[in-house]
Amino acid sequence: MPDQSFDLVILGGGSGGYAAALRAAELGKSVAVIEKDKVGGTCLHRGCIPTKALLHAAEVADTAKDSAHYGIRASFDSVDIAGVTAYRTGIVAKKFKGLQSLLKARGVTTIDGAGTLTSATTVRVGDSTITGKHVVLATGSYSRSLPGLELGGRVIASEQALDLDYVPKKVLVLGGGVIGVEFASVWRSFGAEVTIIEALPHLIPNEEEVLSKSLERAFRKRGIQYSLGVRFQSVTQDDSGVVVTLEDGRTFDAELLLVAVGRGPSTAGNGFEEAGVQLDRGFVKVDDRLQTTLPGVYAVGDIVFGLQLAHRSFQQGIFVSEEIEGLDPAIVSDVNVPRITYCEPEVMSVGLTEAKAVEQLGRDAVVAYDYSLAGNAKSEILDTSGSIKVVRAKDGPVLGVHGIGTRVGELVGEAQLVVNWEAYPEDVAPYLHGHPTQYEALGEAFLALAGKPLHAL
Repeated sequence: MPDQSFDLVILGGGSGGYAAALRAAELGKSVAVIEKDKVGGTCLHRGCIPTKALLHAAEVADTAKDSAHYGIRASFDSVDIAGVTAYRTGIVAKKFKGLQSLLKARGVTTIDGAGTLTSATTVRVGDSTITGKHVVLATGSYSRSLPGLELGGRVIASEQALDLDYVPKKVLVLGGGVIGVEFASVWRSFGAEVTIIEALPHLIPNEEEVLSKSLERAFRKRGIQYSLGVRFQSVTQDDSGVVVTLEDGRTFDAELLLVAVGRGPSTAGNGFEEAGVQLDRGFVKVDDRLQTTLPGVYAVGDIVFGLQLAHRSFQQGIFVSEEIEGLDPAIVSDVNVPRITYCEPEVMSVGLTEAKAVEQLGRDAVVAYDYSLAGNAKSEILDTSGSIKVVRAKDGPVLGVHGIGTRVGELVGEAQLVVNWEAYPEDVAPYLHGHPTQYEALGEAFLALAGKPLHAL
């Protein structure tokens, strides 16, 4: 491959990298994306998309099991894991083909191979040098483990969990965050016995405590077990299964242990530090405009400390391309990036929790309202419990919106607009919602905070 030059060279073709490429191409730049695997990265091939396909299959299984509740005579036979896999991989293949076509149509050059940053303007791929007026680092993340806990055999990460060709009868999940509760939800729907081990006091510990407690109740009702507040100590395995020991001496046994303790930044071995890019605990150090310590070189996505979400990566990729163009794009802080956990029930949030708002403003300056989905007709039709909690500054704007319940992830779009535009409940309360819809619950919460509740006391 000959040496080549472009306006923008992007190292990594995942969510952040290809978003930067597409936006830069729209702005008239010549763009190269260097990718050693497949464009689309973890999200498309090993993360967001395939796991959500699994979760939808799990929802179908649960609906079949509960069909009599809705007056439908149907029966649940079994999970055809080969069929589920074909469904999942078919979706990924279509999205991958579509992304390849989109990049080609926008005039983006895709270079296959492992890239190494060699200066502020050059990346080496094999024996070739790819030169860019600017470089964007977007090398993504990997499944992290704990010190002394090695992946292998019956101790697996999410990538191996996706590729299982059977449904385990009994499984342990180490970590009660997003990845952990999503896989626990799938496996339980497919018939497995599941126990989650979380060292912190609650599942999904970064969310509103009321959502964590509600999810724990829902999981107990579904038969998903969990251990909270005690740290993992060790694991042993043999041909028949694994045994996990906690620091308090308790043990748990299962066929498999899924390690779901987060993801680490894929920055090692890419030449970053040698070229002058500073790292902090493996993450790339950036300023508030996402420029690294090497002028002209930017970083986006999971290698930038903070939320590791595909849509955050999209936003950062777009931001960087517009920043390079001199368009002065708006900074979106992590707290105002929407978050969704796709277990059953789903969890969504954007903005400050009540505790964080109180920490910043003081107890007397914060007002919160928790609207139960029991008052929402569509939620009753869907047979889901849950709630929508809205946090506002007293006599001020909405600071956060948080919810739990079947399909509430679809409500986060309106929630993030209200939070990011710093709307007052009084501003948005007049705009009522279609009936019966689940997003009426947002309107009800805004009405209550505006002092004029409709279907609530």
